Amino acid sequence: MQIGIVGLGKMGGNISVRLTRHGHDVVAYDRDPAVTAKVCGQGEGGRCTPATGLADMVGKLSGRKIIWLMLPAGEVTEQAVQELDGLMGKGDIIIDGGNSFYKDDIRRAAELAKKGIDYVDVGTSGGVWGLERGYCMMYGGTKEATDHIDPILSALAPGLGDIARTPGRDKLGFDPRAERGYLHCGPAGSGHFVKMVHNGIEYGIMQAFAEGFDVMKSKNSTELPENQRFDLNMADIAEVWRRGSVVSSWLLDLSAGALAGNPDLSNYKGDVADSGEGRWTIEAAIEESVPVPVITASLFTRFRSRTGNNFAEKMLSAMRFGFGGHIEGTNN
Repeated sequence: MQIGIVGLGKMGGNISVRLTRHGHDVVAYDRDPAVTAKVCGQGEGGRCTPATGLADMVGKLSGRKIIWLMLPAGEVTEQAVQELDGLMGKGDIIIDGGNSFYKDDIRRAAELAKKGIDYVDVGTSGGVWGLERGYCMMYGGTKEATDHIDPILSALAPGLGDIARTPGRDKLGFDPRAERGYLHCGPAGSGHFVKMVHNGIEYGIMQAFAEGFDVMKSKNSTELPENQRFDLNMADIAEVWRRGSVVSSWLLDLSAGALAGNPDLSNYKGDVADSGEGRWTIEAAIEESVPVPVITASLFTRFRSRTGNNFAEKMLSAMRFGFGGHIEGTNN
């Protein structure tokens, strides 16, 4: 298939390259021409063509036009959707693969539908590792539009891999695509809603790891009786937990790697940003009267980290950098 990709940052660029590796043709655009040229140079088989802007991209797409936006949530994405509204026509598809607020998706889908343009929101997880590992995707939109772009989503998804199959998945009623790492969640907005809650959960898991390691690191405090002090090796503990522990996970893998590289994490300040999804998850919980104390506490801890931090916040920074390349002090 042919698709346009707008925004060639840490994920957009890798999405473009991965699609060319799976035989798809990409028209790529980034506001920085050098980035566009670099990504197109990495595309395989000459399948990546540069564009100079949205109008140029639309002109280079043939047939039913598909454009994937991989831009920061908010005004930048909003402006791009509005511009494409004036450039695209009935049957064309706009995909937002960023982390937009799901209520914005619902509104955009309704507005675009007046012209017959389909809107699909794709919550995309995989960070800087997605080029090789693939991306876990949760998406919303009409069945017709999402079925049409299935070859694109299938190419980006990680596939079955070597993960053991869940017993009982062979029963009727389960979507087989979920096992391959992508899932149609429902109408427009549902994909980003599920990804929003996913990121809220991520906040809580990361916070639990960070606090636990901080407790262990502080066990040699001079405020404790001498016979109760332990000088524990954080890197070794993270490593042993990776091997058969019930808390083993990719986040623990990233933590182990960071601690092995620098046990004191002195290369991190611990100023932990939040990119919006945690806040939105809490807002949704309030609307639904659902208690989310862990996610709420983890978000507030990120606020506090920006006014002074400890080893726990450095752990959070290390994990964020590990999975997404997030730099301290930014909301990326």
